[in-house]
Amino acid sequence: MTISPVIKKDYLNQLASDGKRADGRKMNEYRPIVIETDIIGKAEGSARVTIGNTQVVAGIKMAIGTPYPDTPNQGVMSTAAELIPLASPDFEAGPPRENAIEISRVVDRGIRESDVIKFDELCIIPGEKIWLCFIDIHIIDYDGNLFDASSLAALAALLTTKVPIEQHRESLEPLIEKFPDIQTYLDTHQNDYPLPVREPPISCTFAKFNNTIVVDPALDEEEIADVRLTVATDEKGDIRAMQKGLNGSFSVEEIKNIIKEAVINGKELRIKLKESIGR
Repeated sequence: MTISPVIKKDYLNQLASDGKRADGRKMNEYRPIVIETDIIGKAEGSARVTIGNTQVVAGIKMAIGTPYPDTPNQGVMSTAAELIPLASPDFEAGPPRENAIEISRVVDRGIRESDVIKFDELCIIPGEKIWLCFIDIHIIDYDGNLFDASSLAALAALLTTKVPIEQHRESLEPLIEKFPDIQTYLDTHQNDYPLPVREPPISCTFAKFNNTIVVDPALDEEEIADVRLTVATDEKGDIRAMQKGLNGSFSVEEIKNIIKEAVINGKELRIKLKESIGR
């Protein structure tokens, strides 16, 4: 470790010992959050989220495909994250690396385990035709806490997504003779319609360093963190997903406090999310 990072670590640890953070926030306080939707014209749904200087863009594309054999009546969701090299000197071009895979898995798990998307309503013909929902997450600027920014961006994009039936109507009409039920589906859905969704979970990420736990860690705090925990809770305050990172550990009491703070912060983030989509 070079002299500069050592000095920075000592400085942040000293601040933490005094109950302070470098940017003046409280330990349980998020940086300013901005959520914008419908920013990509050719996507079925899209959103840009900034948390402090961290910026993430999410886009949704939908296509018609074949269901998995074990879920013939269910639509399919796929989540991918890309760490653009311009966002950070540490990001490199090429195949997805471990941190990109972790981000996509955390976001995917929060959505999937909470049944945010009503997959049964994405079935066109059981066993034959369903809607595929692709969530693409792009990190534009990295200054810490990619998990929460990516999750909020994906949710905002999903909640404003329209199923593009008009674009795909011509590809379905030739199949009516073989699958008459397609006509019923087309008659029911004359125009593009909102993606069928449920109330989503909200993810809150915490980091621990120098025996101090902070929410929404900035990049400097992430770099010296011993352990990280992301907790996704629903509108009732129930846990929907958890993801631990790094090699350190939390005590049982620390985890209980983290869950309590995740519920409190989750309510505030949920309000911001709803405001961004006009609900």
